[in-house]
Amino acid sequence: MKIKGLKKKITRLEKRLREGPQKLANLQRRLEAAEAAQALNAARKSAARAAAALIAEARKKPPVKRAKRKLNLSPERRAQLSAAMKARWAAKRAAEANAGQAIPQPTEGGHVTAAGLSDCVPSSDQSS
Repeated sequence: MKIKGLKKKITRLEKRLREGPQKLANLQRRLEAAEAAQALNAARKSAARAAAALIAEARKKPPVKRAKRKLNLSPERRAQLSAAMKARWAAKRAAEANAGQAIPQPTEGGHVTAAGLSDCVPSSDQSS
């Protein structure tokens, strides 16, 4: 091999050896920066997950029930409401019992009558 070619090879090798540590240091800095960015991102995501968990937990709690309002009823009105509710419940029980027994048959006019069911429909004159 000629001397000129050998000198070129040696200079190239020296240049590579000089740039090697710089390239290595540059790559190491880039790696550290990428790891720091990844750790920062992971911490932010973890904090976001924790916040979302707290929000979800807060939403799970049942709302506070309000205390029932005491009705200011006179004894007469209270008795009237009690009788109306008892009548409604009795009609409902009777309707359930009738529904389980038989299917209503058409009368002479061809219409099915609902015997006893008119009692369970609240009339407008009973409203307060």
